[in-house]
Amino acid sequence: MEAMDKNQMANPVPSACCVVLAAVVVVYAQRHSQQDSHIQYERVGADVTMKCGSMDWDAAVTWTANGTDIDDSHLNGSYLILKNVDLTQSGQYSCYEGSSWHLKYQTYLRVGVPPKEPVLMCRSNNYPKGFYCSWHLPSPTYIPNSFNISVIHGTREMVCEKDIFPKNRCHIRYLQLFSTVKYKVTLTVTNALGKNSTTLTFDEFAIVKPDPPESVVAKPVPNNPRRLEVSWQNPSSWPDPESFPLKFFLRYRPLILDQWQHVELSDGTSHTITDAYAGKEYIIQVAAKDNDIGTWSDWSVAVHATPWTEEPKHLTTEVQITETTSTSTSSFMPPPTTKICDKGAGVGSGAVAVCWTAGLVLAAYGVLFI
Repeated sequence: MEAMDKNQMANPVPSACCVVLAAVVVVYAQRHSQQDSHIQYERVGADVTMKCGSMDWDAAVTWTANGTDIDDSHLNGSYLILKNVDLTQSGQYSCYEGSSWHLKYQTYLRVGVPPKEPVLMCRSNNYPKGFYCSWHLPSPTYIPNSFNISVIHGTREMVCEKDIFPKNRCHIRYLQLFSTVKYKVTLTVTNALGKNSTTLTFDEFAIVKPDPPESVVAKPVPNNPRRLEVSWQNPSSWPDPESFPLKFFLRYRPLILDQWQHVELSDGTSHTITDAYAGKEYIIQVAAKDNDIGTWSDWSVAVHATPWTEEPKHLTTEVQITETTSTSTSSFMPPPTTKICDKGAGVGSGAVAVCWTAGLVLAAYGVLFI
């Protein structure tokens, strides 16, 4: 016994650490327990009041949002008051009792808006098999929505088989072809803050719209600088082109112009453009439509092609260059000597000196310009 007491006295620290660790674990578990927890939906801009479970109004409590303590200025007694909430305030709110940190209430606040009128579209791209309807919301609600669709033909309700992907689409099979009875499709969207709906009423023929033609190819025609050969295939989703033939609409233009040229074709899946600009790149698209009913498809993927151009011929030209050398000469002819004195004009040595001086000056000018 004495040895045991000595060992316990010698190692008091590990025992104390275990006690503290156990206390921390208990507090953590209490703060993160899911007792009295639920989801609360509120509209953007609303004032939200949260009560701390069964706690009295004047009880001492602490509120947290996503694990961060909330300032007491948002409290009214033990109640949490959030004014004019926005999307950033969505999250987990928890209320703890006093300093013991016992979790008394927890909720997940989801801030959002009720749904606006949904956008609904119905179309038959595989006539005469059936049609599909797809839908979407014009703006997000930021909270979960559920959609319910009903299809009625006359007095009979039809099944709309929902697609796995995309989730906002379902298919309906025709029960009777060439019916003059209208279809009525109603879509209702609901969330925790409200609901909305829209309805379409249409004839069987009005929603027929094929998918665009596929595998469109455009090629130049050899030795024809103004022709392009265009071919395509029926859309693979169109199930019976023999019984329900399609007609086509071809449009094309050179890249340098904005104006399209159009050709409507009642049969066949090819066409030769005969008025293309030589050497100019063209953009070409094709659309499809049932021969008798429905509307035109969207345009196919654009293809590009340039008409045939002749290969340039390479010519070798010999150029003989003749150099012409011209020599020019120039000479300066001094002006004629002006006679300053006559033989007999000068009398005496003074006159002779003047005459000689004038002669030397004229000679000097002549030397400078030679």
